[in-house]
This record gives sequence, structure tokens and C-alpha cells, in this order.
Amino acid sequence: MSSGKNQLTIHEDWAVVVAGFVIIIAAVAGFPSPVPQYSWNSNSDLSTKIFASDNLLKILYQFLYINMVVIIVSWLTRRSVQKTITIFPVIYLLTIVALVLAGSKQAKALNLEAVIFSLAIGLLIGNLFKLPEWFRSALNGELFVKIGLVLLGTTVIFSDILKAGSLGLIQALVVVLSVWYFAFWICKKLKIDSELSMMLSSAVSICGVSAAIATAGAIKGDSKKLSYVISLVLITAIPMMIFMPVIAKYLGLSQEVTGAWLGGTIDTTGAVVASGSLVGEVALKTSTIVKFSQNVLLGIAAFAISLYWTYTKKGDNPNAEKPTLKVIWERFPKFVLGFIASSLIFSFLLSPETVSGVKDNLKAIQGLWFALAFTSIGLETNFRDLFNSGSRKPLYAFLIAQGFNIIITLLVAYLLFR
Repeated sequence: MSSGKNQLTIHEDWAVVVAGFVIIIAAVAGFPSPVPQYSWNSNSDLSTKIFASDNLLKILYQFLYINMVVIIVSWLTRRSVQKTITIFPVIYLLTIVALVLAGSKQAKALNLEAVIFSLAIGLLIGNLFKLPEWFRSALNGELFVKIGLVLLGTTVIFSDILKAGSLGLIQALVVVLSVWYFAFWICKKLKIDSELSMMLSSAVSICGVSAAIATAGAIKGDSKKLSYVISLVLITAIPMMIFMPVIAKYLGLSQEVTGAWLGGTIDTTGAVVASGSLVGEVALKTSTIVKFSQNVLLGIAAFAISLYWTYTKKGDNPNAEKPTLKVIWERFPKFVLGFIASSLIFSFLLSPETVSGVKDNLKAIQGLWFALAFTSIGLETNFRDLFNSGSRKPLYAFLIAQGFNIIITLLVAYLLFR
């Protein structure tokens, strides 16, 4: 902690931890952030539910709540508060549009999450209109991602790990370790930079979008590369969701094996649930358990990746001497400690009744921070940079790794669940 010009200044990672715990403490103390209604089935629902005066007031109050948090973090980290006050309302408004679109009956039927719409809206506006350079430079999707990750820790309850089932955890460990290593090896063979390799490998092997976000935060990854990896995850999840149940039926797999295969292979939770539902009740239950088993490994993986990255510091000078413990601590992303702390508190210190009372609210706010992040990432990302010829090798690596994931997960699922 240091001061300059009579202003308190702390590192962004610590400011993020402070912001996350302000939200958590407020929720536990009975002052949660307002959570508006975004689900609607018809045009009449838009006027009677979404645009009803009481719901619009919730949106306004939520904006004031979240905007205050962002301003405090900007002040603590000595970012321009004036620019934050100017651009955040725009980001928030665009994110609300994404949440409304994701809340439609049609979007839910297709399992299209809010982050898809927020990223798409940001990309469209960022590429169709020439945004002022000061506006682009003030965007900070990484900040929103980190706050969301601290809140994500509240959903990783250690007692729930046991509920996932021993077989689910065994499969998750085998698949995550083998697929991650294979994906990273393929990336190295194709001479893809370490930063993108890390995000891509985590996305394929662990839990898709969340893993990519966590890894990008842990290694302070470039937002354009994160956007590219997320695009690959979302694009491939849809055909896998549709065709894998058909393949399972053709192969004559049991519902248990099919569910374990789907849960361990498909990268988004919504697509896992949808594909499991296409097979049957048993497949749905098994796929959910296996998917959850992979999700609970996210914190451990993020922590391990953080240590590895800060120690080796790939992407700087690979021939440099190994850093000292002091340098490792300086480089280590402190917000990961916030993630772990929130998980431990919600696992062991708070009563089940308290956790149950606030978990839905915190999960909704966590989703909002991620949606805000993807809106920002979309606004600062250029399509030409995202899908130029240099993107072919990462695409090939992702597809090869996903193919390996499909095969190895099927083998492990068959051995464990037959």
C-alpha cells in the first residue's frame, strides 16, 4: 500500500478483493444488491414484468449499487474516476440489453447465456462504430472479471464436492489432468504463445467459459485472446450438445455412461443440461454430477496455474533466472486469495441457512459482473484481430484438443459408469 498526492492507492487485485467482500458482507448483513427480473415469455411480459415500474427501479438501484463499487475501485487504484463515471453507464445499459435478450423464452430454450449476448453486443458496436480512443483505453473488462471470480468462490462449497460423487470426482481428475496436458502440448507443438495456450487448455479441459475467465485472470491474460477462446467454446458447444446424444444412442451407451460422457466433454453447463435432458432423467443427473465435479476443481486449477505462471513467467524472458519468493508474491494475482477466502468462509464459517439465504443473490450479481466484463471485452476487441489468419493455429489446437477430450472422456466414462 502506498500513497501519492494525498490519495490512498492499493494494487488492483487487492481493490478487487475489497470490492468482492463489500458485496458479500452487505448480502450476509441483509443489504444485498437488488436483482431485477429478466425472464419473459411473450411481448406482454416485457411490459408487465421487465419494463414494469418496480422492476425498472430495481435496475436503477442495482446500477447505483454497482456503479458505486466501480467508482471506489477506480479511486483506490488511481484510475480516472471521471472516465469511469462517463463510460460505466454505457457498459451497464448495454449489459442490461444483453440480460433482457438472454431472459427470453427462445434464448433459454437454446441455452444461450447472457455472456453470449453481452459479448456479441460489444463486438458489434465496437466494430461497426469508431469508438474514441479515450473510451477504449478506459475499458477494463479484467476488473469486472476479477470481482466476479471473487464472488464465484461463494458457490464453491466444499461439502458439495462430496455430493458430486466419488466416481464423478475420479473422472474429473483424470480428464482434467490428461486433457489439459495434451491441449497445452498441442499448443506448444503449433508454437502458440504461452498465454493463449494456458487459456485454451483450461477452457477445453475444465469447464469452458468459467475456466477461461479464471485462467485469464490468474495470468493477467490479454482480453482479446480471452474473447477468442470464449468464442471457440460457445461455437463448438452447440453442435456437441445436439450430436453427442445421437452418437451415444448409435453406440448403444447406457444413460449413466452417456451422462458421464456429456458432462465431462461439453464445456458449458447449460449445454450439458440440455444434452442430458435429450437422453433421459438418469443421463441428466449423471451429466450434472460430472460437470459439477469439474466445476469444483476450478479454484484448485486457478491457484495452481497462478503459481506456475508467476514462477515461470512465460511470455516475458524464458531464459531469465527464476524469480525469488518476494518476486513471486509480487507477481501472484492476489484476487485468487479472495476467491479461496470466500469459498472457505461459505464452506465452514457461515451456517447453511445463511448460505442458502444469500447464494442466489450472490450468484446473480456474479453473473452480472461477468456480463459486464464481456460487454467491455467486446467493445475493445476488433474482429480483424480476432479472426485473422493468425487465429488458425489456435483454432486447430482447440479442435484437436476437443477431439482428444471426447475420446478420453468416453473411455473413462465407460470404465467407471458402465
